[in-house]
Amino acid sequence: MLKTLLKSLRENRRNSFLTIFFSMIEVVFEILIPLFMSGLIDYGIDMSDMGTVWKYIGLLLLFALLQLITGILAARIGAKASVGFAANLRQDMYDNVQTFSFSNIDKFSTASIVTRLTTDVTNIQNAYQMMLRLAIRGPVMLIFAMFASFRINRDISLIFLAVIPVMAVLLILIVKKVNPIFNRVFHTYDELNNVVQENVRGIRVVKSFNREDYEIKKFKGISKRIYEDFAKGERLLAFNSPIMQFFMYLCMILISWIGAKAIVASGNNAALGLTTGDLTALFTYAIQILMSLMMLSMVFAMIIISLASARRIAEILQEKSDIVSPENAVKTVSDGSIHFDHVDFTYASKADKKVLDQINLSIASGETIGIIGGTGSSKSSLVQLIPRLYDVTGGTLTLGGIDVRKYDLDTLRNAVAMVLQKNELFSGTIKENLRWGNENATDEEIEHACRLACADEFIQTFPDKYDTYIEQGGTNVSGGQKQRLCIARALLKKPKVLILDDSTSAVDTKTDATIQRSFTEYIPETTKIIIAQRVSSVQHADQIVVLDDGKIAAVGKHEELLRSCAIYREVFESQQKGENDNGEK
Repeated sequence: MLKTLLKSLRENRRNSFLTIFFSMIEVVFEILIPLFMSGLIDYGIDMSDMGTVWKYIGLLLLFALLQLITGILAARIGAKASVGFAANLRQDMYDNVQTFSFSNIDKFSTASIVTRLTTDVTNIQNAYQMMLRLAIRGPVMLIFAMFASFRINRDISLIFLAVIPVMAVLLILIVKKVNPIFNRVFHTYDELNNVVQENVRGIRVVKSFNREDYEIKKFKGISKRIYEDFAKGERLLAFNSPIMQFFMYLCMILISWIGAKAIVASGNNAALGLTTGDLTALFTYAIQILMSLMMLSMVFAMIIISLASARRIAEILQEKSDIVSPENAVKTVSDGSIHFDHVDFTYASKADKKVLDQINLSIASGETIGIIGGTGSSKSSLVQLIPRLYDVTGGTLTLGGIDVRKYDLDTLRNAVAMVLQKNELFSGTIKENLRWGNENATDEEIEHACRLACADEFIQTFPDKYDTYIEQGGTNVSGGQKQRLCIARALLKKPKVLILDDSTSAVDTKTDATIQRSFTEYIPETTKIIIAQRVSSVQHADQIVVLDDGKIAAVGKHEELLRSCAIYREVFESQQKGENDNGEK
């Protein structure tokens, strides 16, 4: 996990090392100051030697100034390193998510990915900055202060050796208690983000069903769980400070008692024992040793909080797409012919039931294929195999006579344009959205694609026409308008294969028929696969595939299927009856 995260450090390594270097120099000056204070007291003030006093004061001021400068440099450079590290982590996660196949995305919820990109990265940033400063200052100060105190008086310094193990045991107990709590908190954060995202996206449904109170109650329940867990964790971590304070004052009392007796016994003579200056230095080193342990306890606390975040970020960074371009990949798709040869598919490798079972289907280039079937018959799963949004788990699927797994992914997906069941538009102008299909498309090409998709007619009614701003998710256009814009966007790719996954369901039958005619007239060489619920959308297709429970029930033209396929005939008759009933009304 650590190795994975540190790969994102990159250009911030230099600043990280500089922060460590300046932090160590800062500690050196901090350790030297008590030694020279001891000299100031013993050789200057006690001896009433003003020359020595001024010499020591000058050195102390110099050390204090150098400590200040190195401290400022360490803090400033450390902040840059941690912010840069966080930015790289965020970018690396986002870049890796873009490579995910649908099966990879299925492992992580959208809310979970958002939490990892925001809250979890912020936790790592704070922990890294603290580690660069405090995790270096703490141990270095502890070692140097212990060394200096033993140099002054070994017997008194043994107090620290007695105290430190006890403190360490107490800190470890706190760590063990707190770690599972913060692990649980960040999973709850995923739930919270999911509720917020779901509510905002479905706010119109919430309003129309008057469910605001229910949504507020649901949010409050999850928020309360986060509050309770965080409060419990913070209460346990709060024991750090009183434990440190207790041992600090205990050490001060013991040093005062033993040190005072030693000074009286030696007559304040360094050669015979302990001096006033030495005792003052020991007090300072006691504070430094215990402060260094306090720093380490704070670092431990931050590491505990960030450990769960680190694991979650590493999961995203370590996730590898299970669909990649092969070596020596084919970079040209010759035509739009498609052949399914005994194709099986399951979403999970250990699934008991196949989503698609023994699919055999041949589609000639330029043909129009209709696919019809009930809900759950795996219509979408079938077409998602063509651009390798998922890979077949059995059999072979070829496009242009070549197994789709042998193509370069960019080449394959540029040759297959897909209008998904859930149409998605992005914030930006209509032109910007349409150029997702072809970023170099001219205004004339955009307008032509929109005329084919019957979108130009409503775009021309907008005041800003093609420069009309689309809100996030396309909330300021109707469902039918959104579908037609998505079809136009797909047409701009000039694909070998065009797949419409129930993407004319929100347009009227007249517009649907016009779009179908446009395809036949203007893109005759493109293979067109149309998934539809309405028989009228596919009845003029060259072939109609009837799917039932992941298997092909029948293949043929409209008239043939009316005679030979009971499922198709039942769907057709029920829709005809519905239309007649509506006509009578």
